[in-house]
Amino acid sequence: MSLPMRVVAAALAIGTLLPAATAAAAPPGPAGVTATDEIAYLKSLTGNHVLSGQQGGANSDPAQWVRKVHDITGDYPAIWNGDFGFSQNDIDNRPTVINEARAEWASGSLPGLMMHACRPDVATCDFTGGSNPVQGSKLSDSEWSQLITNGTTLNNDYKRKLDQFVPYFQQLKDAGIPVLFRPQHEMNEGWAWWGGRPGANGSARLFQITHDYLTSKGLDNIIWVWALKDVSGGAGNAASYYPGNSYVDVVGLDVWVNKFPSTDWYNAMQNIAGSKPMALAEVGSVPQPAQLSSQPKWVYWNVWADYLTNPSYNSTASVKAGYYDSRVLTRGGVHIPTGGTNPPPSGGPITGVGGKCVDVAGSQTANGTAVQLYTCNGSSAQAWTAPGDGTLQAFGKCMDVTGQGTANGTKIQLWDCNGSGAQQWVAQSDGRLMNPQSGRVLDDPGGSTTDGTRLQVWDANGNAWQVWHLPG
Repeated sequence: MSLPMRVVAAALAIGTLLPAATAAAAPPGPAGVTATDEIAYLKSLTGNHVLSGQQGGANSDPAQWVRKVHDITGDYPAIWNGDFGFSQNDIDNRPTVINEARAEWASGSLPGLMMHACRPDVATCDFTGGSNPVQGSKLSDSEWSQLITNGTTLNNDYKRKLDQFVPYFQQLKDAGIPVLFRPQHEMNEGWAWWGGRPGANGSARLFQITHDYLTSKGLDNIIWVWALKDVSGGAGNAASYYPGNSYVDVVGLDVWVNKFPSTDWYNAMQNIAGSKPMALAEVGSVPQPAQLSSQPKWVYWNVWADYLTNPSYNSTASVKAGYYDSRVLTRGGVHIPTGGTNPPPSGGPITGVGGKCVDVAGSQTANGTAVQLYTCNGSSAQAWTAPGDGTLQAFGKCMDVTGQGTANGTKIQLWDCNGSGAQQWVAQSDGRLMNPQSGRVLDDPGGSTTDGTRLQVWDANGNAWQVWHLPG
């Protein structure tokens, strides 16, 4: 991939003029992109691409640091993140933050939000200082027990705080915008009132309550990001803070003890994530190409606000090196297929044009064996399973786009499953099978019904030979 393309244009508006995003690019996907689509897209990046990201500025100017990225690199990040702060100024500027989220989506970036909430029984607070800061306002064990018990005063107080977010998430839902949301970040450390409590009734329980309450409001556009901090020696205890697979869409790590995750933290996050996408949810330093190559499963990184220009963490050269890495995508490089789900898990034939089957040539299991169209015969070469990780498998190996190719006409083969985007397939509502890494779909060249026709990827079009009928 060449250096990221620079695009400079006027800001796009949605309904009314939106103030901050200043580079016009295609939105991340056509109308109808869902949280499920975005999660599948993030998963498809594992091992092959990384989205650049930047935390916004103060809520009164939430695009401040996105503009600085452009000043340095000529590019805009693929992800922008805002914050539900609880100072009175932050509260007053929440509409500005949501307008920026909408503007970022319209300009081709993915929006995210987080929260620096006061303790449940405090209305407003600053991050530090004052009588009730976010940092340092602790709950006693008795107060914590009340907080996680349904119907208590503290529990109700906390839910009233979440109620403040509901209309803003609803605005994004009404605009068709999924949003990454990272509540209770760094819960494995005790700097904030929600952190430092391992176990089933600890900090993870508050994450579950947050998830269940906002989900009960019909907010299915939220992508749930769970993120710990890379505290020294803490990797072995990471799982004791995990809310569970049904509560988490993205497994994240905030990296502050080191400038890039240590091996023990990378391994701990892999063990927890399984097939879920993994993210560097908050970093001070822009990850460098060699670092990302050594830990290839991260799918995005998010630099914290003014640390972008902090000389102890970044230089102009290191920011450019990170953004110009061939693996890194910037605004305009995000393309999310719509209507997608993982293929159904039950095994069986995949049929296409002429009622013929997707087949492993000669029932061979060697890497590189052609995947072809063939008369259906009920053999194991035509029995495809979908284990739920976005892959399609036969003989325990994966349907693969040869050589990580993205060009029209790249052939399909069988290969050892390796977690790469070349092996991700998203079932579209129109019957097509999309490979998000290439942005192309499974295709029978020319609609041939000749046995042995090798399948390929090609731009989606209206031809019937791109429509597949899945098992189950």
